[in-house]
Amino acid sequence: MTVRDAMTPAVVSVGPMHTVREAARRMAQRKVGAAIVIDPEAPGPGIITERDVLEAIGAGADPDMERVSAHLTHNVVYARPSWSLEEAAAAMVRGGFRHLVVIEDAEIAGVISVRDIVGAWVGEGASCAVAAPAAGVAASA
Repeated sequence: MTVRDAMTPAVVSVGPMHTVREAARRMAQRKVGAAIVIDPEAPGPGIITERDVLEAIGAGADPDMERVSAHLTHNVVYARPSWSLEEAAAAMVRGGFRHLVVIEDAEIAGVISVRDIVGAWVGEGASCAVAAPAAGVAASA
């Protein structure tokens, strides 16, 4: 299975001058953990994640005043749609992050997250069966 098979093609995007709160609001509305940052002056798309938002607020930043540009994830790794899910997962483990921006022909094709990969691995056509937790058993976070 490839990144193209599991990625989310419709991405949430913000600009570098949006506030941290606006980025968080857009991510929450779409129930995603990252937003692509489109900055025409940057060499490529950036990404702000829920972890970046938490770190900003935890450090005392005012989410209504702080701009996304000050809280971007650095060293963004871009995936290709043709990568295997194993390649994407390995890149995430190496980089210590949960989202990859997917680029095809110098354009944003989507985003793939750990959730997307796990869902593909345990979904229809998966190589192994995964049962839901038994009733009354809480899943650990």
